[in-house]
Amino acid sequence: MQALGYTRPRDVASAVAMATADPRAAYLAGGTTLVDLLLKDAVIEPGRLIDIGRLPLRGISICGDALMVGALTTMAELADDPTVRERLPLVRQALLAGASPQLRNVATIGGNLLQRTRCRYFRDLAVLSCNKRTPGSGCAAVSGTARMHAILGASEYCIAVHASDLCVSLAALDASVESAGVGGQRITPMTDFYVLPGDRPDTENVLAHGELITAVHIPLPPSGTRSGYLKVRDRASYEFALASRPRRC
Repeated sequence: MQALGYTRPRDVASAVAMATADPRAAYLAGGTTLVDLLLKDAVIEPGRLIDIGRLPLRGISICGDALMVGALTTMAELADDPTVRERLPLVRQALLAGASPQLRNVATIGGNLLQRTRCRYFRDLAVLSCNKRTPGSGCAAVSGTARMHAILGASEYCIAVHASDLCVSLAALDASVESAGVGGQRITPMTDFYVLPGDRPDTENVLAHGELITAVHIPLPPSGTRSGYLKVRDRASYEFALASRPRRC
């Protein structure tokens, strides 16, 4: 196992400064994705982990006509929130359709939005052709088994899909992502947050290195609005989507 540096910053500004200054730094929150990518699959090799788990970025509140969700709020906490149960069944269903109860108890909202693809070619180091893992190496999935890959929004360089069920529901609700970087805070619409693969599939979102998701803003639909999340998958539990669709009326 590789040697890793470990730091626990006291505040958001310190975390951002530490991560920005170190090109090999990675944030550690719930750790559910990091365990797979670092310890199990060895796909990533950060030199330093910056533990943000104790930063004051956890909690759910109503701010005007939107729900403000701290980035360190867990999937389980958001699914169980009374406002989500009553006003955002689409979000609740998407959360409960993802992962297992054990993972939902520790996986954070920010981490869920930043999880990496489940593409078997990306996660298997024996596969040398993966533009997402090694830019310019090719895409083995294009000519390989592609049943769980993208139908829309792909390119000749990558056909992997993002694994989050939650982000589908948030995009349908016109949610936005609040983040902190060296230049200060900014808010990005969810529909602009992810980047299509193009010729650089290793760039997956608009965040700069070291920029940290601090919250998610979810507009609350009018009372009485009905919504739901439809997920088609190979088995009923703990499986990633073959296709998914939000519904709202």
